[in-house]
Amino acid sequence: MISALELRHIIECGFLPLSCSCTLNVDGSLMIKVTEPSTGSVELLVTGVSTTQLTSSRAIANLIGELRSEMASRKTGFEPRRSRAQG
Repeated sequence: MISALELRHIIECGFLPLSCSCTLNVDGSLMIKVTEPSTGSVELLVTGVSTTQLTSSRAIANLIGELRSEMASRKTGFEPRRSRAQG
């Protein structure tokens, strides 16, 4: 079984070079906050992440991958569309 401290460390390292902090809530769930270190802007904030299924490196990697995909889709979703100059 993975301890809460190990779990937090693995998740936080999974978002490098971004800054990630994991907080263990009283109910055993996690709050995951990912920020851009140079600007301090919050890239992702997820609360209530259940740890019951995070018992293997594969499960943790899948969670990190899902959260990274969510961050990427948010970035591309909010960027303004660029029009091509016609000439």
